[in-house]
Amino acid sequence: MKKIILIFILKMFVLAHAGAQQAPAVPAVPAAAELSFTFTRQSGSASNQFAVWIENSEGQLVKTLYASRWTANGGYARRPTSIPLWVSKSGLSGLSRAQVDAVSGATPATGALVYTWNGTNSAGAAVPAGSYTLVLEATLRWENQVYYRAPINLGQLPAGQTSVTPQVSVEYTGERDTTAERAMISNVRVRVLR
Repeated sequence: MKKIILIFILKMFVLAHAGAQQAPAVPAVPAAAELSFTFTRQSGSASNQFAVWIENSEGQLVKTLYASRWTANGGYARRPTSIPLWVSKSGLSGLSRAQVDAVSGATPATGALVYTWNGTNSAGAAVPAGSYTLVLEATLRWENQVYYRAPINLGQLPAGQTSVTPQVSVEYTGERDTTAERAMISNVRVRVLR
């Protein structure tokens, strides 16, 4: 009888130990960032190009969410003023055709746009919790650019909150008066979701 009880206890120990080794991995940081804005398509050339991406705290590109296909497919070589910051950070000239196709798309029609980051890098792997920046760069006309930036504290929402709305900063660069072209990107909002 003692032998049976000892075997039973030993089997239970082995099963419990095996179950502990097969415990599921800790899930990725359950969060996302959502960028929304109004896009008003401009007439004429040297406009309507934009890119949306995520940077880490060192300013390195983590993931491109969208880039205008014209620029991504070589337009940057013909017009170096077309979303130049994204072109530089993305290493675009070294990307394969499949990598370019995965992040680029046709220039959208006028209307409300939404881009969502699911907390992954360009390889699809979850990134660690921490500080990131969501960047929207747009070429308004020729060398005139606008940059919107919002801090993203991934996986760090205050207790009890399911979303936060970080402050979005805006910077215009270039030499021409771009008052009319500034309507291309408006109503920029960012939300970080749990």
